[in-house]
Amino acid sequence: MTTRAYIGLGSNLDAPAEQLQNAFQALGQAEGTRLVAASGLFTSDSLLPGQPRYTNAVAALDTSLEPLALLDALQAIENDQGRVRKERWGPRTLDLDILLFGDQLIDVPRLQVPHYHMHARAFVLYPLAELVPDGFCLPDGRELAELIRACPFVGLERL
Repeated sequence: MTTRAYIGLGSNLDAPAEQLQNAFQALGQAEGTRLVAASGLFTSDSLLPGQPRYTNAVAALDTSLEPLALLDALQAIENDQGRVRKERWGPRTLDLDILLFGDQLIDVPRLQVPHYHMHARAFVLYPLAELVPDGFCLPDGRELAELIRACPFVGLERL
């Protein structure tokens, strides 16, 4: 049995667009996953001043992995692409976040799904909207279209 998962991708170091392209390829090759679709790439300002702009995207995966096993696989891809975890909000070669995992609501110490800040991040919502049908709802009942209306495209640039 497989579950559709949506993964947020971000990078602001070491050729970010190339980092995301490499990550799409790695996601498609990870054991127990199949890359179904990838959004376009977007650039956005960093959430913290003084950092380079981020390049962001969203991937749709079908996976037979359980949520924490998928998280482990994503962290292995991050590590393979040079991710160094020095600070929570620091610059990074690659950041992979589980945004949605089927219709599951998950709240454990290592993972919260839907991703806890996705509702306020245009760099997540707009790429996600490219991959889901009109009328798409998150597992907690919120409509993606409503979240987008409340989170303008300000600061985003499509590559």
